[in-house]
Amino acid sequence: MELRLAWRLFKRELSQGQLLLIILAITLAVLSVTGLASVSERLQLAINGQASKFIAADRIINSPKKIDPAVLAIADDIGLSRVTSMQFNSMVYAGDEFQLVTVRAVEQGYPLKGDIELSTGVAEGLPSADNIWFETRLGGLLGYPKHIEIGNANFGLSKEIVRLPDAGFNPFASSPVVLMRIEDVAKTQVIQPGSRVTYLYQFTGDSVKLDAFEQQAKPLLNTSQRWVDVQSGDSPIASAVKRAERFLLLASLLGIALACAAIGIAAQRYCQRHYDVVAMLKTFGASAKQIRVLFGTHLLLVTAVGVVLGLVGGFGLDRAITSFLPAEIAAYSPPISRPILLGIGTGFISAFMFSAYPLMRLLAIPPLRVLQGHLEGLQLGMWLHLLLSLTAMAILGYLYSQSLALTLTVVAAVLLLGVLLSVLGFFMIRLGHSVGMKTTNPLQLALAGLRRRARQNAVQLVGFSSALVLLLTIFALRQDILNEWQKQLPENAPNYFLVNIAPEETNAIADFLKPHVKVPPVIYPVIRGRLTAINDEILISSEQKKAGEEGRVGISRELNLTYRDSMPDNNELISGSFNQDTYDVSVESGVAERLDIGLGDRLTYTIDNQSLTVKVASIRAVHWETLQPNFFMIFTKEALAPFAYTSMSSFHLEDAQRSVILSLIKQFPTVSIIDVGAMVMQLRQIIEQVSLSLTLVMVLVLLASALVMIAQTEAGMASRQRELAVLRTFGASGWLLRAATGLEFALLGTIAGVLAVIVAEFTLYLLKTQVFELNVYMHWPWWAIAPLCGGLVVASLGLWRCRQLLNKSCGELLKAH
Repeated sequence: MELRLAWRLFKRELSQGQLLLIILAITLAVLSVTGLASVSERLQLAINGQASKFIAADRIINSPKKIDPAVLAIADDIGLSRVTSMQFNSMVYAGDEFQLVTVRAVEQGYPLKGDIELSTGVAEGLPSADNIWFETRLGGLLGYPKHIEIGNANFGLSKEIVRLPDAGFNPFASSPVVLMRIEDVAKTQVIQPGSRVTYLYQFTGDSVKLDAFEQQAKPLLNTSQRWVDVQSGDSPIASAVKRAERFLLLASLLGIALACAAIGIAAQRYCQRHYDVVAMLKTFGASAKQIRVLFGTHLLLVTAVGVVLGLVGGFGLDRAITSFLPAEIAAYSPPISRPILLGIGTGFISAFMFSAYPLMRLLAIPPLRVLQGHLEGLQLGMWLHLLLSLTAMAILGYLYSQSLALTLTVVAAVLLLGVLLSVLGFFMIRLGHSVGMKTTNPLQLALAGLRRRARQNAVQLVGFSSALVLLLTIFALRQDILNEWQKQLPENAPNYFLVNIAPEETNAIADFLKPHVKVPPVIYPVIRGRLTAINDEILISSEQKKAGEEGRVGISRELNLTYRDSMPDNNELISGSFNQDTYDVSVESGVAERLDIGLGDRLTYTIDNQSLTVKVASIRAVHWETLQPNFFMIFTKEALAPFAYTSMSSFHLEDAQRSVILSLIKQFPTVSIIDVGAMVMQLRQIIEQVSLSLTLVMVLVLLASALVMIAQTEAGMASRQRELAVLRTFGASGWLLRAATGLEFALLGTIAGVLAVIVAEFTLYLLKTQVFELNVYMHWPWWAIAPLCGGLVVASLGLWRCRQLLNKSCGELLKAH
C-alpha cells in the first residue's frame, strides 16, 4: 500500500516538476564527484606518467646487491615489464689520459619510459657489443679517442649522449657517464667482491598491477633497498607532482562539499513543501510507520533517479573535457569503477545524511497543522543537522582522498565556515530590524525584505558564501602553485652547471662567460665536511642506533659546504641573522628540524681531518625545486679559509650558443660541464600540462558553485511568491518590485562576498601551512572585488529566477499561491 502510494506520489510530483530541485541537487552531487573523479584521476595518471619519464620507469628498486629472485618473480607473475641495470664508478684510460666515470650498464629494453637523447637524435636500441656511448664532456677530457679501456676490456667510443631519461639532477656528481650493455660488464672484470655497485630494477605497467606489486614486493625488501617512484624525491618533478595531486584532491573534496550543500538546501525545501501533506495523512488516520515508509521510499526513488542522471552526466562531462585535452593526456584511461562507486556512494550517503534532519522534522508535523498552518511540530537543534552534515562530508572526503590530514583540514574549514557565517550572517541581517515597512523606494523595501526573512536569508548566506569561499580558495591556490613553479623555472633558468672549478680558474671562467650570458653567474666554493657533534654530543648513524649504541642520530655522510657574504636569492630567512660573526653558520630548516638544531647551538665538523666548531646564527628555508646550487650549511669565508676547495656555478645559454660550450671545454678541460637543458624543457612541458589540469578543475568547481547558487536561490521562491502577491495587492508597481528584488539579492551577495573573504583567508592559511607548504599572505584586492562580484552574481541569479514571478499580475500570483 505505502509503496504504491509512494510510486504514485513520485510520478505525480515528477510530472509537475516539483521534484526538479532535489533531483537536480543529487544529480549535481553525483555529476560533480563522478566527473571530477574521472577527470582528476586521468590528470593524475597523465602527470605521473609524464613525470615517470624522469626515472625511465614507473617504479624502481634501488639496491646495493642483487635482490631476491622472488621479487622479480612477483613482477613477472603480475605482468609488469622490467629491466635491470647496474651503476658503478671506474677509471677509463685512453693512452696516457685517464678519467673517473660513472658506468651505466643496462639490459635490452632500457629505457622503459622516455628516450636516450644522442647528439644525432633519439636513440634506437642500445650500444652494440664492445661499444659504449659517452657524455660529450668525456670526449673533451680525453681528446676524443676512438677507443678506451675499462678494466681488462677495450671499447669503441661510438655515440655522444646528450641526456639519459633517468640521469637525475645532481650537480655535485661530476663524473661523466658512459652507457654500455650489461653483458659486457663481465669482460671488464672490474666488479669484484666488495665493489660498490648499485643495482637498479625498473618496472612499468598499469596502476592496478603496480599497486599489487608494491603490496607484495615491499615487505620483501630490506633496509638497504629503496622503493622509488616519481614522488620519492629522486625525481626533479617530485615536489610539483605532489603539490598538483594535492590540489586535484582538494578541488574534488570542495566539489563534494558544494554538491552536499546543494542537497541540503534541496532536501530542506522538499520537506517544507510536504508539511501539509503529512498533516493531512495523519488527519486521515495514517500511522507513523506508514508515513515513514511512504516518504522513505519516495526519497529513495528521487535519489536513484538523481544518481543515474548524475553518473551519465559525470561521464559525459569527462568525455567532453577529455576531447579538449592534449593527446598525451587524453591517452591515459583511468579505471571507471572508482568514479562509479564514489558517485553512487556520494548520492546515497549525502541524500540520507543531509536529508535526515529535515525528514525528522517532516515526520513530526502534527495533524493540527491542517487548522493552524504555522505549526511545525518537533523543533530539533541545528547541532544535529550540523553533526550529520559534517559526518557525511568527512566520510565522503576520506573515501575520495584517502588523506586524513586533507579531509580534516577541509572539514575544520567547513565547520568554521558554517558557524561563522551563520552567526555573522544572522547578525548583519538583523541590523535591518530598525528599517520600517515603507515601500516608497526600492532600498527600503529590500532592507525590509531582508528583515522579514532574517532566518531564511542567514541560511541562504551560508550557501552563497560557501560557493564564493570555494571559488576564492581554488583560484588563489592555483595561482600560487603556478607562480611557485614559474619562480622555479623562469625563462632564463640555468641550463648548464660547472663543477670542479679550481680556485685559480674562478676569475678566468667568470671573464670567459661574461660576454655570453645575460646574468653574471654566481660561483660557489664547495668544501666536503662531516657533521660530527651537536653541542658536544657525538653523532652516530641510524644503523649504529639500531645496533644499540648510544648517541644522537646525525647525517651519516659528508656534506657539501660553502661560504657566502649574503644569503642566496632562492633562500628565505626564517629566524636569526645571516652570518655576522666569523664562526657563524646558517642551517637549512629541514635539517634543523630533523636534527633538532636551534639558534645558538654549537655544531662541530670534521673537514680534512681537522675539527671546526661554529654557532648556529640563522635558520633558512631553501627552495630545492629551483635549478640552482643549494646547500644545507652556509659558513663565513673566514671560518672555511684554512680548507682546500673547488667551486661550482650555473648559467643560462641559448641553443644557438652551443659553440660557447665547446670553447669552454677546450679552454678549461678539467672543469666538468653538466647540460640540464633537456631536463628543463621536460620540466616545462610537464608544468604546462599540470597548469592546464589545474585550470580545468577550477572551471569544474566554478560550474558546481554556480549550480549551488541557483539551488540556493530556488529555495526561497515559495515565500517570495506570497510576498509579491501581497505587495501587488497593495499597489506596488512592477518596476519597484524588480528594483527591490535586485537590491535585496545584491545586498545578500555583497554580505556573502565580505564573509567569504574572511573565511577564505583563514582557509587558505590552514591549507598553505598544513597541506601545500606555500607562503601565506593577504589578498587585499579581494576585499573590494569579492563583495562587488558577489552582489552582481547573486543579483543576476535572483532576478533571472524571479523573472516569471515579477512579470505576473496580482491575480496570477494569488491564483498560483
